[in-house]
Amino acid sequence: MTVSNFACLSLLLISSGLLSAEWRTWRGPGNDGLSESTKLPETWGESENLVWKLELPAAGSSTPIVVGERIFLTFEEDGQVKATCISDKGKTTWTRAVSEAKGRGNGERTHASPTPSSDGELLFVTSGTGEVVAFDLEGEEKWRFNAQERYGKFRYGFGFHSTTVLHEGRLYLQLIHSAAQLVVCVEAKSGREVWKVERESDGVAECEHSYASAVAYRDDVLNVLVTHGNDYCIGHDPGSGKELWRVAGLNPKEKYNRTLRFVASPVVSQGFLVAPSAKNRGVSVVRLSEAKGRIGKGGAGELWRMDRGTTDVTIPLLYGGLLYLCKENGTILCLDALSGEQLYQERFHAQTYRGSPVAANGRIFLTARDGTFTVLKAGRTYEVIGKNKLDDQFTASPAIAHDRFYLRGHKSLYAIGSK
Repeated sequence: MTVSNFACLSLLLISSGLLSAEWRTWRGPGNDGLSESTKLPETWGESENLVWKLELPAAGSSTPIVVGERIFLTFEEDGQVKATCISDKGKTTWTRAVSEAKGRGNGERTHASPTPSSDGELLFVTSGTGEVVAFDLEGEEKWRFNAQERYGKFRYGFGFHSTTVLHEGRLYLQLIHSAAQLVVCVEAKSGREVWKVERESDGVAECEHSYASAVAYRDDVLNVLVTHGNDYCIGHDPGSGKELWRVAGLNPKEKYNRTLRFVASPVVSQGFLVAPSAKNRGVSVVRLSEAKGRIGKGGAGELWRMDRGTTDVTIPLLYGGLLYLCKENGTILCLDALSGEQLYQERFHAQTYRGSPVAANGRIFLTARDGTFTVLKAGRTYEVIGKNKLDDQFTASPAIAHDRFYLRGHKSLYAIGSK
């Protein structure tokens, strides 16, 4: 890798095309976990840089989203999935029912796992029962439909948890399970179906169940919807659903694992795709402008691939020309994004990790289930800036907006920022 190539990639990945201080979708303005904020605190706790703390009705793992002065999140309570609106002062302003919810979740796995999204005018909420609902920002329902009624009963081993993608005035659902392999596009304003395509795969058994989420990406050259599951990471034309390419070999046939369900979602940033597999298998990094056809190891557009070392739940993070993989046991693996060279691998906090990493202002923020937040200095050498502790459990990913962290615990929602 040349110095000029690295500098170019670093500038592209740091800037990330972020146009807003809001956090309207699960992974933020660029769908990649990156924020342009330069004023986030690096230390916090129950008595330090805590702007407010709001007790929540129930535990959950969906990430808060932020639209202007409103925070939205979902939870499961008393047999219902509900959406709630909270002001930036920490006061609940409204709560609405989304769907009935049979069974009781454990906080980490409920019917309220999918994260909502917003276009600034409507709030879009999907539940684990397949209900898709649009509210205006004041809580008035505008439309709804049930994906199981439209597209067939779900057959997941552990329930439906994929977040619906909002992109250019449309909503995209990936329904990848034993009874169907579908990608669906609907109008965001009405819920009307625009197109539906079959997503072909030769995966079997538990591999048919995807718990990952799709991602959409656009730049001056590319416009692509990426779905992830049933052994393949596939790029689609967002206008028609047509398959453009597919990353293969994430579950190699010669050593096939029938339980290799995808949980960690792919990430696309500045034209690069990172496609994780599962259960400590491989990761593929692809330059999307060169992606074509079936992309096996060394195929068209693939920059590099490693056969072992993927994350299983948390999403990869591309930042400053580097790829960070936060393992579920508290190990961080840092690689050069262009070459795949391993720069370091360190166990930074021995805990369970479910929330995905975020980055801002040269720092990487990592969320442990036990409420420990580790701050790493971004770069080619391993450096822990510090660790912060809150008295809660955390399985949701952080949201960053208006120079604050919004951290969803099982008991409370925390607003963290410099007072």
